[in-house]
Amino acid sequence: MTELATRAQAFGLIADGVAAGLSAPWRLYLARGCRYLSLNVGDRAEWNSWRTHLGCPELSVRVYDAGGEIRRASVAEVVLDGCRISVELVEEVSTEDLDRLLVSDPTSFDPTSSDPEEK
Repeated sequence: MTELATRAQAFGLIADGVAAGLSAPWRLYLARGCRYLSLNVGDRAEWNSWRTHLGCPELSVRVYDAGGEIRRASVAEVVLDGCRISVELVEEVSTEDLDRLLVSDPTSFDPTSSDPEEK
């Protein structure tokens, strides 16, 4: 197989992952022409498992405000047999998670302190 030419081949990649013990993605999108396949997963462990299984070398993370809720979108991508595959995870995060970005040593983070310099 040199390209993911059919829907069956694209979905076969996912079936192989599930058969190997990975959780099935909660949402799957396959673009017309089998050139783009998107998997949405439910948690960080599933995201790590799928990106490792598919060998995704490209990672990106985006943090954004969604109507008062802060969300983090993590995306891992790989081009496999002519098809760009992305594994996506969207998580709600708290301001406590963002406060960790202000700390030079995240292991010393104290969530009970109100001063970012003390954390």
